[in-house]
This record gives sequence, structure tokens and C-alpha cells, in this order.
Amino acid sequence: MAGGTGRVTVRAIAAETGLSIATISRVLNGGGNVASDTRERVRQVVERLGDRAPEPRPRSPARVTRLPVFVRCPYLLTDYFGHIVTSVAETLALHGQGMLLDAGDAVVESTVVRELPGRRDACGAVLILPPEPHADLEVLASRGYPFVLVDPRTSVPRDMVSISAAHFSGARAVTRHLIEFGHRRIGVVTGPPYWRTRDDRVGGHLAALAEAGVLGDQELVRHGEPAAETGVRAGGELLDMRPRPTAVVCFNDKVAVGVMEAAAARGLRVPEDLSVTGFDDIDVSRATTPRLTTVRQPLQEMGRTAVDADARARRAPPRGAEHGA
Repeated sequence: MAGGTGRVTVRAIAAETGLSIATISRVLNGGGNVASDTRERVRQVVERLGDRAPEPRPRSPARVTRLPVFVRCPYLLTDYFGHIVTSVAETLALHGQGMLLDAGDAVVESTVVRELPGRRDACGAVLILPPEPHADLEVLASRGYPFVLVDPRTSVPRDMVSISAAHFSGARAVTRHLIEFGHRRIGVVTGPPYWRTRDDRVGGHLAALAEAGVLGDQELVRHGEPAAETGVRAGGELLDMRPRPTAVVCFNDKVAVGVMEAAAARGLRVPEDLSVTGFDDIDVSRATTPRLTTVRQPLQEMGRTAVDADARARRAPPRGAEHGA
């Protein structure tokens, strides 16, 4: 009860239904993104409370439409990129905003990023692992267009907002795990040499080896695209070495699956004869036998954080505005 008036507050309804205050407010205000059974629970409580309950507001048919956020992910929306994009879409929906999606391998060469400042169909952008050169991103920033980078391939200037996982510490942790099991001769199948992510993960691996007094061996390092085919090829090269590595750390779970295939082709058992680790914790890591040891990436959290960061960028004054430029 609030203010001695005898009326029941939204907080009281939330306590009775077990729903959040935000959900109760969305129902009473006619908002979207609420399941039908949730609306029914709130309706029943409101009807039971009668004139003591807050009055639901009728949803206005003349609702102002907000411009969507442009989301570019020039890759197949697999279980890695799909998790990020889905999280971005869901978070935008919670804010009452839509998404203009530019995705798939076919758009990797698109010049759309250069054209964003002149477009009127989006109010900001989330660029996921953008393949665009630095120059394109710098022009976009110089024109005051609000955007956020998710897991950029290369290092970006400090004034560009970017969201990334803890690649260095994750790689160090998984190599430490192997060292604790007695491994010292550890092979590496990493990503493309021009990716910042690749450098961070190799750096974390080498740091863990150094902590154990082991010098990293460049002969044990292979690289390639983050796909199972890379694991088969590069893993096979490592396993044909004499002496061969007793463990292999991989750039992602797909590469790890390829290494496990190469091991099976050579009659090696995992983990009895060879330990293999992945990175990302996508669905394929739970489909192997045995299940893959991997590093979990906070993919959903990265998507949510990117939307929040883009919203802040859209609210910020354009560059130079504080100086009257």
C-alpha cells in the first residue's frame, strides 16, 4: 500500500505474482515482449484487487516508431555468431527498438559501412567482427556516426567503442589446465595471423608456458581459418611430428573437432593418447565423444553490452560539439 491511500502499488502486484516490476509495468502500459500467460496472471490479480489496483493504460495505436539499429555480421549465423546476433535483437526489443540486419557470407565485400552516415533508415550500428579496413571505421567515427565494434579483428583507436571477450586470460587458463595434467609439449592451432584475437590467445598460451618454465616452440604452432578443415590439416601436421605433442590447444571448438578427427584417423584416443581443447563453448563442443574441454565465451553478454554501448553512443554529443565545432 502506498501513501495511506489504500491503493495497491505496482510493487505489491509484483510481489504477489512473483514477476518483476518492469514486467508488471509493461503489462499495465500495454507494452510488447510479454508472454500471454504472464499477461493473464497480471490480469487476474488486477481483477481480484478491483478499484484498488492500478488502471492499465490502453495501448496507443499512434505509437511513434523508432529507427532500428543497423547490425552487420558478414558471416553465416552459426551457433557462434547466431548467439551474438540473437542477443542483440532481444536486447533491442526490450528497449522497444528494431534491428536492420546485414548478415551472411555474401555481404562480406559490401561497402555499406561507408554509406551509413548518409542513410536515414537506421540510427546507429553494431558491427560484429568487421572485415572493413581501419580507414573505413575511422571515417565513420570522424563523421560522428554512433557505432560499436564487437570482437574487432585488429586493434582499434581508444576513442572507438569495442566489446571483446577475455581472450588472453581464457587461453592462459586452458593452457594452465593442460600443464596441471603434466603436459609440456603442447601444439597450437590458432586463427589467421592478422586477427588480434589470434595474437591475444597465443600470448595467453605462451604466458602459461612461461609460468611453468617452458619455452614456447614456434614449430608447434599452426594457423588457419577458424574451421574444422583447419583442424584436420594443421592437427595432422602436428600429430605427424616426432616427437608429437601430447596436447593441442585450438583457436575454437570447430578447429578442435577437426584435430580430434585427425587424431582418430591416426589411431590416437582422446584423452588417453592426446588432449585437445577448444574455445567458445558452442554447441559442437557438447556433441563430441568425449565432450570437449573448452573456454566459454560470454556471447549473449557481449550482444547485450554492445546494445547498451551503442545506446550511450547515440546519446553522446558528436565529436567537437562540446567545443562548438
